[in-house]
Amino acid sequence: MPKVVVYKERCKACELCISFCPQECLALGSEINSSGFYAVELVSEEECKSCAICADMCPDMALEIYK
Repeated sequence: MPKVVVYKERCKACELCISFCPQECLALGSEINSSGFYAVELVSEEECKSCAICADMCPDMALEIYK
């Protein structure tokens, strides 16, 4: 089972990871981090293929993917 770790404090809600996820597994969450951004969260764990495109696209290194 793939595991997506989101470092919410690093996330600036740029939505690049959301835009590039081919499985549409990510969305903006409902929690606001200390910088005032709605951090990204995994919304469809069963659809995630651990391709790590989201992590590659994140300019703030807010995502880590484990296979």
